[in-house]
Amino acid sequence: MSLKWLITYVVCWCFLLSKKSVAGVKTYTIGAIFHEDSDDIETAFECAVKHFNTFNTAISFRTRILHVPNDNSFTVYHEFCQMLEDEEDGLVAIFGPPSTPSVDIIDSIASKIELPNVQIHSSSYLWPNQSFNLYSINVHPGLEQLQIGIGKIVESLQWKVYAILYEDIESIIRLQQVLRLTHVGKEHVVLRKIDPTTFRPVLKELKKLGYAHIIIDYDYRYLIEILENAKALDMDAHTVDLSHLDILANITTMTITDMNDKFTYRFVKECDIGRTISINNSVDIPNTYVKFRPGLMWDAANIFMNSFFELHLTENHLVTKATCDGKETTGHGFRLANYMKIRLIPNTITGEIQFQNDQRSTLVLHVIEMMHGHATKTAVWSSANPEMVSFVRSEKEQKNLIDLYIKNTTFIVTSKTGRPYLMYKETEDPDEVLEGNDAFEGFTFDIIDHISKMLNFSYKFMITANNKHGSYDKEKKTWDGLMGDILNRRAHLGICDLTITEERRSAVDFSLPFMTLGISILYSKPKPQERDIFAFMDPLDPVVWLYIIAAYISITLSMYFLTRLAPGDWENPNPNDPDPEELENIWDLKNSSWLILGSTMSQGSDILPKGLSSRMGISMWWFFILIISSSYTANLSAFLTTSRLGPNIEGAESLASQTKIKYGTLNGGSTQSFFKQSNYSIYQRMWAQMSQAKPSVFVNDYAEGIKRVKTAKNQLYAFIMESSSIEYETERDCELKQVGGRLDSKGYGIAMPVNAPYRTAINSCILKMQEDGTLRGLKEKWWKEMHGGGACKEETDSSSSDMKLALDNIGGVFVVLFSGVGIACLLALAEFFWNVYSVSVEEHKSYKQILITEVQFFLKVWKTKKRTYEVSRSRSNLSNVAEVYSTLTKKED
Repeated sequence: MSLKWLITYVVCWCFLLSKKSVAGVKTYTIGAIFHEDSDDIETAFECAVKHFNTFNTAISFRTRILHVPNDNSFTVYHEFCQMLEDEEDGLVAIFGPPSTPSVDIIDSIASKIELPNVQIHSSSYLWPNQSFNLYSINVHPGLEQLQIGIGKIVESLQWKVYAILYEDIESIIRLQQVLRLTHVGKEHVVLRKIDPTTFRPVLKELKKLGYAHIIIDYDYRYLIEILENAKALDMDAHTVDLSHLDILANITTMTITDMNDKFTYRFVKECDIGRTISINNSVDIPNTYVKFRPGLMWDAANIFMNSFFELHLTENHLVTKATCDGKETTGHGFRLANYMKIRLIPNTITGEIQFQNDQRSTLVLHVIEMMHGHATKTAVWSSANPEMVSFVRSEKEQKNLIDLYIKNTTFIVTSKTGRPYLMYKETEDPDEVLEGNDAFEGFTFDIIDHISKMLNFSYKFMITANNKHGSYDKEKKTWDGLMGDILNRRAHLGICDLTITEERRSAVDFSLPFMTLGISILYSKPKPQERDIFAFMDPLDPVVWLYIIAAYISITLSMYFLTRLAPGDWENPNPNDPDPEELENIWDLKNSSWLILGSTMSQGSDILPKGLSSRMGISMWWFFILIISSSYTANLSAFLTTSRLGPNIEGAESLASQTKIKYGTLNGGSTQSFFKQSNYSIYQRMWAQMSQAKPSVFVNDYAEGIKRVKTAKNQLYAFIMESSSIEYETERDCELKQVGGRLDSKGYGIAMPVNAPYRTAINSCILKMQEDGTLRGLKEKWWKEMHGGGACKEETDSSSSDMKLALDNIGGVFVVLFSGVGIACLLALAEFFWNVYSVSVEEHKSYKQILITEVQFFLKVWKTKKRTYEVSRSRSNLSNVAEVYSTLTKKED
């Protein structure tokens, strides 16, 4: 066959298909009623008719479309009746109208004239128990199935706290199963009716109340404005292009159209309704976004035309003209409507359709999750298995979508300043102003920076408004601080020294702990005592010292008199003389005082009393000195040791068992909650003491608590805080120390919205940082290296150093020693000069001559013997006698 003949054949065939009056092709008229704002539904209807006529040569259909207002039932009635009058060949069916107010009018007329009425609206929402008439076919999902499906999907999300925003009574009816999941008002679930003028204030209210999950049942045309911070359940929400919205919320929708189905794709391509997006080239069928009402109209039109065609194969339909008064009926309506209801209809874009009790009994809901303008089916609920929600997205697909989300998102990270977690950088130039991330540094900043490099995302730090972790206000039912930023979707992540607690976990999700710690006690080391060189005198009271001095003087005098009275102390001065004329008593005041002094110093003396009474007296003094000396020695050691020890604290038990030392925590922090909620008796007792203390022992921040520990008089305040912060402070401030071990075990985590898609990725990064030592290295950097870290690492154990006696403690002994020796030197000089004076008088020589002689002898240190002046005089006299005798002898000669 030549090309010319082939072209001619194709043209002729197309011409024959386009002719409606060709012999053997019967044309029937389908009526349809639409509103002025139902263009997409009307397009789907005409497209379906065109599609059938293109691929069917036995029969064909033409359309008769009527546009009516949606709020004037009388006009609808009049114009529909006029349509019946004008249509000479009669209608085989009437489609619509798509809204509730006019449905009853058309339905009643169609029933009266036995005309099949194909509907796509949810008329049963207002009267759920009403039964359809024999000629009505509604392909809209049944109310009961829709309620169950929505309820099961919401239940699978495992939300404990959420808000429901609805449009009208139909919305409430649709959400009946959701409302049965919990008690509204008792489980933090609230209901709010909204309209275009009130949804903004309502959303602001919900943000203020801290609701992170919102269910919206509203007209999809308003979703662009509503979805700023909401999740929606509208059946057409997935068709809205959200790619230009800068939102932090996850948008989850549900629809009855399968966006990945080939029939849905064909519908979009043929009818040019909806849109098609291909994320990558690896999928065969791109994602197709179709509104569910046009989809229902496409399915309804195809169901009717195919059913009519199948019946037409067995018998010719006799369609007659009908009028509103019911005198003329179509005659084919009951058989056609009944045949449509008993069929199982596959290959639709709204799922398999089957009817039971005049209602559609089959329903499949597709859960669609939207990220950066891309919609992905994540789960499916089917009325065939109503108790299960099946998740259809593979792990690889889930990971790819999350990676795409992370890479295309600039993460807002909320935090609070506090060393060493996050600090403002200190610049050398005071005029230099740092902006953005360049203005910050710290441990948590480095953690986010490492995670961002591992996941390849950008981030921006912000400081929470009141620089607080966040606490829950039970009256207002709101969170403030960092927690409020996460719940109000002002930030993707929250990181600081934020403890993972049950209360916080109920509001937000946390990552794995990036630091494990516990509660411990910060206390000040014993402060250095004021140095007293006479501290050796402190063991005895000044009055005791005075009594000892008085006793010394008294005993000295007593011994002087006792030895004079005691006969045994009078001795023979010349032992060679058995019958001396005189007895000598050596116990003058000087010897008596020397004996008492030697005994006092535990040194004894070279002379001792011999009388019975005097020995008795000195024995009592020795006993007295034994007791005093032993007591002094023992008390001196204990005194010098305990004077360096402050109040003794060994742990929580010792704190709880005393009332002298006050102790407190950070006000509103997790440590305070730990004691407040603890069931342990010791901690309960500690909480009772803290809460009843006057003035308050709670502080507003760590800096205030640390200052209070250091400045409290007599070390009468201890601060209970996280062990990691205590470790940081004690590395830099050597006046502080940690007392006891950890009272509990907990961790710091990264906060994020509940069900955040990036939680798993961040957890993986934290695990990897733990395994490769990155977290340990960062802690070493910020705790022991940066900003003065390691200042106290070489300090010895305070318990051993406190036992050492420094010169400042016993310096007074040296003062006494050198003072006494100095006085002795002065006395020696006085005795020396007095002796020089006495000799000069006795020898009748000048004072200077004797002084020079004595000094010269003093300087001759090698000489140990000194000649007395009496010997010198005797020798001088003998010399004079010798000279005289020699002179006389010479004269005689």
